[in-house]
Amino acid sequence: MNNIESIQSELQGKNSRKVLRHALENYDQVAISFSGAEDVVLIDMALKIRQDIQVFSLDTGRLHPETYQFIERVRKHYKIDIELLVPDYKNLEAFVKQKGLFSFYEDGHEECCALRKVAPLNRKLATVDAWITGQRKDQSVDTRQDIPEIQIDPAFSTDSHPLIKFNPLVNQSSAQIWDYIEAYQVPFNTLHKQGYISIGCEPCTRPVLPNQHERAGRWWWEDATKKECGLHIAK
Repeated sequence: MNNIESIQSELQGKNSRKVLRHALENYDQVAISFSGAEDVVLIDMALKIRQDIQVFSLDTGRLHPETYQFIERVRKHYKIDIELLVPDYKNLEAFVKQKGLFSFYEDGHEECCALRKVAPLNRKLATVDAWITGQRKDQSVDTRQDIPEIQIDPAFSTDSHPLIKFNPLVNQSSAQIWDYIEAYQVPFNTLHKQGYISIGCEPCTRPVLPNQHERAGRWWWEDATKKECGLHIAK
């Protein structure tokens, strides 16, 4: 664990496959977080390095029908298991009973995301030594500019469980991701054809207009600097 900073120095600026190979060859208990176009690129790359990859996705219960269909297409296309992480039903029932289904429009998305995303993810990450994300610097000018290729996760690590986080696509652009998808015929969410770029839960995502930033369609009723759900925080 003491070598993380030196490994980051070695991997900084390296191509995505090199970072991904390091993660898959050095950690047995490592999982790929899957939700969007970037993550399927990671899956496609990872299977060329190691066949027994572990993939999970957050099922908040509020995803678009197209997203559920997308998850199933990826599962069948690559013949892999995808573990769906769901919220604790007792906490969810109490939350919805007290605040209804759309409280986030009034008091912000943090509480709902904490219940439907962060808590299930926390349970999963406690069982692995490292995880791999599809974060890119160009996804957010405010919150993702300083993402390293490898780090001790600032959100989910504990003193007894220092979790390693890999971000192989950190220096890739959206255009590069879509070039890969087209070149290798990687499955993608059909919502992308309808103007959606960054896709989350159905009530909290809408298409973006030409020349708008890709995360402008996420939690659009809130300030532009709050476009995170708690899964990724800065160092």
